[in-house]
Amino acid sequence: MNIIDFAKAKTTWSNAEFIVFKLSITCGYLIIGAYFHALFSNYYIPLFIVFGISLVWTISLWAKKMKKGA
Repeated sequence: MNIIDFAKAKTTWSNAEFIVFKLSITCGYLIIGAYFHALFSNYYIPLFIVFGISLVWTISLWAKKMKKGA
């Protein structure tokens, strides 16, 4: 299996499996943020703006999927 086939493979995840995935990503981000704290401190405002926009976008996508599924 080459990398393109691996990237195109479709899987389904249960909620419990997805929680473990999200936990690992969160821990990785916390480690990076703690290690490079001084580097990121100059970019708090742009990071909060990107976070806010992506949060609203994600919630709107989720709400549309919930309406479509119901």
